[in-house]
Amino acid sequence: MKKESIGQKIYRNLMDGITHMLPFVIGGGLLIALAFLFDDYAIDPSNFGSNTPLSAFLKQIGDLTFGFMLPVFAAYIAVSIAGQPGMVVGFIGGVLAQQSGAGFLGALLAGFIAGYIVVLLEKVLCFIPKSLEGLKPMLLYPLLGLILVGAVMTFVVNPPVTMLNTMITETLTGMGASSQILLGIVLAAMMAVDMGGPLNKGAYMFAVICFDAGNYAAMAAVIIGGMVPATSIALATTLFKNKFTKKDREAGLTNYILGLSFITEGAISFAAADPFRVLPSVTVGSAVAGGLAMFFGCASRAPHGGIFILPVIENPIGFVIAFLSGVVVAALMIGFLKKPVVEEEVQ
Repeated sequence: MKKESIGQKIYRNLMDGITHMLPFVIGGGLLIALAFLFDDYAIDPSNFGSNTPLSAFLKQIGDLTFGFMLPVFAAYIAVSIAGQPGMVVGFIGGVLAQQSGAGFLGALLAGFIAGYIVVLLEKVLCFIPKSLEGLKPMLLYPLLGLILVGAVMTFVVNPPVTMLNTMITETLTGMGASSQILLGIVLAAMMAVDMGGPLNKGAYMFAVICFDAGNYAAMAAVIIGGMVPATSIALATTLFKNKFTKKDREAGLTNYILGLSFITEGAISFAAADPFRVLPSVTVGSAVAGGLAMFFGCASRAPHGGIFILPVIENPIGFVIAFLSGVVVAALMIGFLKKPVVEEEVQ
């Protein structure tokens, strides 16, 4: 078995945390979006999202679910490093990061710190006789781990990271129009360029950080950037039939659904088959869509859902225009760059 490098281990630990966190982000975020959808703004604008009994119920459950995002993220990074004993230490480290305002970055550090604290405790407590082995995971690891992670997070990590988060939030809030458009272009392009890979995940997690801080524009750019690749490929298979095999054209129909649902991975098979033509096309298309979304002042109060969350998008018409513009640009580029397939394949 090939030995993992340090970078590969860190990436695997990080992805384990993200994978377990995403259901809380998506489920909680969609419930919050539904709360706004079913509420009446006119009743009390200051309490929008909780004015009606249904919206208040959805908002309460959504906030609770979304609130577990950072503790779960930190917990499963720790579990990935140290196994099950890392769970409670990582979880509480994530809670401390959340409550202090250290946010996503603080929770990320908490997960790694907690995991390696437990690994260290396993080595330090190796002298304990086997007859008392059961005390380690049930008593010693949680007790000592919680004390150590609490001290490190409270006195070392949280103060500077909280300050950094405040600076980032203020910078995003104070961005001018041109800077926001550039941010939208970069985030949307990152969503398309590796379709579910590190850049895609990095852009999405940045949007989640902004979302958690109350800045919803980045999430709109990320969602639209993730919708363009599969949808534009589907449109290209429809418009340029001679550039695709029959099998590709059939798969293209499915990509309409995947793209509209914000499932970027639907484009992977097409990009893998012709990366030098498809990847630049969808990346440019997504960048166009993301920049336009920022230009039109779009913002998303839901962290997932694609076209189906349109009712909770600020400036939904602008969002649709931006999305369609990106899709058309990418589809035309694909049609222009791809070579026709041989006649036998088209039949």
